[in-house]
Parts: sequence; structure tokens; C-alpha cells
Amino acid sequence: MARTISPSDMSPSSDDPADPTWDVELLLVLVSRKGTQVEAQWTIHPQLKQDLLPNEWQEVTDLMAKATDIVGDRFSKALSEADPMPPGNA
Repeated sequence: MARTISPSDMSPSSDDPADPTWDVELLLVLVSRKGTQVEAQWTIHPQLKQDLLPNEWQEVTDLMAKATDIVGDRFSKALSEADPMPPGNA
């Protein structure tokens, strides 16, 4: 899940050229669709999870549950408007 980019592959983020820049993915939200079902999942970098206190981890879990609900609902609404279900044959 973590992705680093070598400083030689990108420009420095500060005025100090000796300061290396690293791009690390700490949080990932994935929304997927199977037919009419939309599922939103999230994951966090394992080191960040270990560094959090139990109450901080609970707060992150609660906030990300809300965020994935919002993202999943909006994704589902956008799909239903863009790709309506065809009428069935009975």
C-alpha cells in the first residue's frame, strides 16, 4: 500500500535541495461496483495504524466509516443516474 517516489524522480518540495521529497500513501479509499451493489472500503498504512493510540484508532475508524458511507452513497447515486437499470422481462 505504501508507495515511495525517489527524490531524483521528482522536484523537491522545499527551497532546500538537500531536503528529499517522499510521497507515501497513508490512506486509501476504494469504491467498487458489482451489478447494482456498491461497496466502499478503506485501508490505512500499517505503520500509521501501529503508531495510533487506541482512542485515536477508534476516532479514525469512526470518521472513515462515515466517509466511506458518503462516498459509497454518492457513487451509487451517480451510477444510477448515468447507468439506469434496464427494464426486466417478466
